[in-house]
Amino acid sequence: MGVKGLQYFMETCCPDTCVPVGLKQMAMNHAKAHPDSAATLVVDGMACLRYWYRCQAWVHGGQWQEYMHILQEFVDAFTAAGIRLVFFFDGTVEEQKRAEWVKRRLRVNQDIARIFQHIKTHAEQPNSRDLFCLPSGLATFSRFALKSLGQDTRCSVREGDYEISDYALSHDCMGILGQDTDFVIYNTAPYLSISKLNLNNMTTVLLSRERLCQVLKLHMTDLPLLSCLLGNDIVPEHQMQRLRNSALASYRKKHMQVQGDKVYAVAEFITAHHPGREETLMLVEAEEEALEKGIRIYLLPGQTSPWLKCCRPFPESVRSMDKYVPGEILQAAMEKHTRAECFLVYNVLYDGVVDCSNSLEDEDEVELPPQAVLYLPVRERIYGLILPVQPDCYGHTVSVKEWFVFPGNPLQEPTRVTPKPLNYIKGPPDLMALWFRTDPEVKTIQASTLLDVFDLYEFTEELKQFDSPVIAVICLVTYIAIQTRQLSLEDVDAYLSQAVCVRFKSFTEMQQLRTPVVDPRAVQLGSLFVRGLTYLIAANSACGLPFPMGELMPWKTFDGLLFHSKYLQAHSGSPKEELLEGNPSWISLFLSVRELVLGACRRRGTPVQSRPRRLQYRDAWPVEVDDLRGERRPQLHHTTEQPAASTHYQQGYRPRPRHPKRGRYQLAPRWPNSQNTD
Repeated sequence: MGVKGLQYFMETCCPDTCVPVGLKQMAMNHAKAHPDSAATLVVDGMACLRYWYRCQAWVHGGQWQEYMHILQEFVDAFTAAGIRLVFFFDGTVEEQKRAEWVKRRLRVNQDIARIFQHIKTHAEQPNSRDLFCLPSGLATFSRFALKSLGQDTRCSVREGDYEISDYALSHDCMGILGQDTDFVIYNTAPYLSISKLNLNNMTTVLLSRERLCQVLKLHMTDLPLLSCLLGNDIVPEHQMQRLRNSALASYRKKHMQVQGDKVYAVAEFITAHHPGREETLMLVEAEEEALEKGIRIYLLPGQTSPWLKCCRPFPESVRSMDKYVPGEILQAAMEKHTRAECFLVYNVLYDGVVDCSNSLEDEDEVELPPQAVLYLPVRERIYGLILPVQPDCYGHTVSVKEWFVFPGNPLQEPTRVTPKPLNYIKGPPDLMALWFRTDPEVKTIQASTLLDVFDLYEFTEELKQFDSPVIAVICLVTYIAIQTRQLSLEDVDAYLSQAVCVRFKSFTEMQQLRTPVVDPRAVQLGSLFVRGLTYLIAANSACGLPFPMGELMPWKTFDGLLFHSKYLQAHSGSPKEELLEGNPSWISLFLSVRELVLGACRRRGTPVQSRPRRLQYRDAWPVEVDDLRGERRPQLHHTTEQPAASTHYQQGYRPRPRHPKRGRYQLAPRWPNSQNTD
């Protein structure tokens, strides 16, 4: 994130460049200078996710009602201070940043493996901030959450930092709130730190590019070169190693070694080789190309650099899918994307590239496939909705490049995924009708098309009795059960009972939830469901929004701790009345939804069987609940049958044997000849 080592340098070596500021006073000063416009702060949404997600529980799949409450408090604090907020989220990963993106994703995979090892060993969520992972889909859901709170929310169509800096400069904004030293390098509005933000007194720290230039004796136009020589997301650190070594050697001949001398040395090197000076910057071809590319990324419209031989514009990127889709569809997709009103469709139509970051997935899990594999058929059908499924007149077949992170995928290259037709609706879909018709009949067509994406077309009439959040849950639980062929009746009961209960529980009640232990399988099931919601809103986008987006969000359908508690109850043999907390209307809704899900699974040849895992808690419950009733429960037998997902990812997906060690909880034997190793 940003320039290598610059944040540390400014905070530790040159603290005068970090200026404490009061946001209310800044807003008042800005209003006096710009009386015709509101004091506006541009917020880098991606950089704020860790600041926003302060919920104590994170490993279970997300505490979404609590998260919404936190976002509301954040917005209210700025509104009370007279500050308007404009939120930006990354809408694409530019190819020049792909290598850095891959490196970070693989590093997070290692962290997730350690998180699951901690859960298996201690049966609890890690408390260390070094072992922390944001809930799946948080960035995607955050943009919809902020829109639902009435906020101006946007998605970028190119490098996010560039669009934020451009917007802030061109709209005379009072500042940029984020956590990325690239905002020190851009010649734009002041950069304010989200990590230093105190909402109680509305103060933070301004990282001043003007003071940095004074300390380093540089011009503002030199900062992009400084960034490239130190290393950033565009110019890898190793690529400038020769120049940095030269700068350090020259600097240390004249100065005593001090903390931060790398930055001082590079700054002095820039001054010594400034255009017009006698010393010319001698570069090899690769260095020259890298520096030119790196400097240009920081130049906003109308800005120039003395370090570039000419100021030719960026080449326009070639849109790979333009010829396949009507212009009205492309325009509508871009407009909805930039307004953060849809998901995935723009990336498919304009770039033909889709990426998905890390999910909480256990690399040792042998029954549940990674979400990338599980939901591949859904994505294939979404692509088939908006792209041709047949080869063109030259025999060329359209494909979408997917960069999806999961255990075992080295991310050395994207996976090419071919669009597939829907199962029931025949012929190419009429996108113009799905997207632009407004008559009542089209809603039924849109809804049945979405259900066909999840292979549930024949249940269109039966689902009409339910509201949108319940339909979302039915779609996902049925799909997961059929695709994995590994869900037990207890898993289904856990999913459905939490979905019913979450509808009627207040934010205060959710905050009081606790679970005695953390189960790694329940963690992955929670993550699978939440990731499924992102594909549901992608399908909703592609089908012309048959359901209100706000009704498909996790704060309407899922709570991690609530699901985890229902999972533990269900697998410990709790009766339905206990799962539904004794509420007759909840029980009635649960039973009707359950009957539909189980019936759909039977009709697809995937009946759901009872396979309780006999969860035993040495610390929490000294005796099993079912043992008190004298009931004997069936054992779970392992099956080697693989999930029903497509084979695109099979080379990358290699289930690993389960780790032999157990934590403080025990599961029933997963195959007849297994032995407890404790």
